[in-house]
Amino acid sequence: MEERELDDLVAFLPPLLQALERLGFVARYLNPQDFEAVMAAIGAPDAELRAQVHRLDAWPPGLAEIRAALIASASETLAAYEGLRAAPSDPDSLTAIFRALRHLPRAQEALYPLAHDLAPVSRVFLDPAVRENAGLLHRLSHAAPSPDTGVLHYDNAPDSRGGFSAYVPEYYDPGRPWPLVVALHGGGGNGRSFLWSWLRDARSRGAIVVAPTAIGRTWAITGDDPDTPNLGRLLGYVRGRWNIDPTRILLTGMSDGGTFCYVSGLEPASPFTHLAPVSAAFHPMLASFADPGRLAGLPIHIVHGALDWMFPVDMAREAARDLGAAGAAVTYVEIDDLSHSYPREANAAILDGLEAG
Repeated sequence: MEERELDDLVAFLPPLLQALERLGFVARYLNPQDFEAVMAAIGAPDAELRAQVHRLDAWPPGLAEIRAALIASASETLAAYEGLRAAPSDPDSLTAIFRALRHLPRAQEALYPLAHDLAPVSRVFLDPAVRENAGLLHRLSHAAPSPDTGVLHYDNAPDSRGGFSAYVPEYYDPGRPWPLVVALHGGGGNGRSFLWSWLRDARSRGAIVVAPTAIGRTWAITGDDPDTPNLGRLLGYVRGRWNIDPTRILLTGMSDGGTFCYVSGLEPASPFTHLAPVSAAFHPMLASFADPGRLAGLPIHIVHGALDWMFPVDMAREAARDLGAAGAAVTYVEIDDLSHSYPREANAAILDGLEAG
């Protein structure tokens, strides 16, 4: 880059990264009754970003790839803010909010390829506690490109079903076994988007993440179950391609994905060594019908919000009580300010439990 392009980047990148971080704040603290207060709290980072977009207009052809990634990320970010600001006037405002927030993972996906070469971008895809970790930053920036690492997609276009997306740390070493997180999206979602709920923590801590997409509109929480065999198929592929620690294979998920953690993860032949349902529904029959041998000592990390408006917190309390009484090793975390949204800050403790065995 010439000096002028560097100046442009210095002016453009901080507003983009700040706007993305504040979108993450909206997603975390989304609660229908608090939406206006949350939007007031984040201010107007989109206005500052919009004011800087023009700086990239005159970039030379040699920087076209970098420019395209930055513009794509900025466009998705601004579309998210436009949707959020218009949502209160929509007859179905909650659906409009969720629709707007779909732009956030798209913005992250567009930006991530620049993390290898741009230190500020790399840092935003790390847990804040390790953003100044010189050793980690060095490993990430000096990792050789590989078809086996980074963000990968397998038959998982946004409108497809049954495929999966994955993140493998760029510093992956096949000489040692790695923990695996299989993360299930909520109802109506897809794995390509849900991957970004886990990438930052996996990149910081050293874990492989697989984010499948349900075969149907949501996971098979009732009736026939084509999803469990599909999880087995993709798990077989992952274990054949990367060195996976057989003692650290976590099944986790949000909302319907969390409910399916119970449905599939309590199967007697389930390959998962740990479960972590988040903001999930629970029925007592799941514990009473589960195989006692499967439940005995099974680590289950339950996370739920006290303000959950979709699946009341009593469901999670009941799950913790019943599964613990049936012999599972239950950890129950209730978050006072969480409604029905994904608490990314819970990932560290879930990974701690996976490491502890």
